[in-house]
Amino acid sequence: MSPPELRHRERMQRKKMIVDAVIAQATEARGLLLVLTGNGKGKSSSAFGMLARALGHGFRVGVAQFVKGRDDTGEAAFFRQHPGVTWRVLGEGFSWETQDRERDALVAAQGWAAAGDMLSDPALGLVLLDELTYLLKKGYLDTGQVLADIQGRPPSQHVLVTGRAAPGPLVEAADTVTEMRDIKHAFRAGVGAQAGIDL
Repeated sequence: MSPPELRHRERMQRKKMIVDAVIAQATEARGLLLVLTGNGKGKSSSAFGMLARALGHGFRVGVAQFVKGRDDTGEAAFFRQHPGVTWRVLGEGFSWETQDRERDALVAAQGWAAAGDMLSDPALGLVLLDELTYLLKKGYLDTGQVLADIQGRPPSQHVLVTGRAAPGPLVEAADTVTEMRDIKHAFRAGVGAQAGIDL
């Protein structure tokens, strides 16, 4: 074995020992609260990847889509066909489309009641609260009450929250937080939303 190959093998053996030791210490199993936030594209798309992973492991999952008032997206067409998915569209569109704050707050409260049914269902292994952060940021829902409801879920249920500007208390309560960063977006170059990519 050449000296560079030998050095590489020794480094990888040391790294494997470190990684194996960390994995061996991670023995706790419980439902996680995960947050995907930030201004970059891909928060919901990443969440739907986790949804597919959960279904692949035999979980039943719930999807509560806040804000988005459309039901013709690719993910809805795909996942609604799966018998293990409960899918609810709980919004009527973005605030610049609805232009009715009072109505938006009412729809948010009704939507949260429906999401609460999912959070109290022990048969659901994963609940996706898509675009929930917008309702917290605009004050349509009380962050403290939302966190209390999430924390009161069945112990093994995972909850995934998406949306920009996740409030501090949500970030603090979460087990895993990922921030998507916007570097470049086709929309700013005049490219409209594309089926299969954005819809």
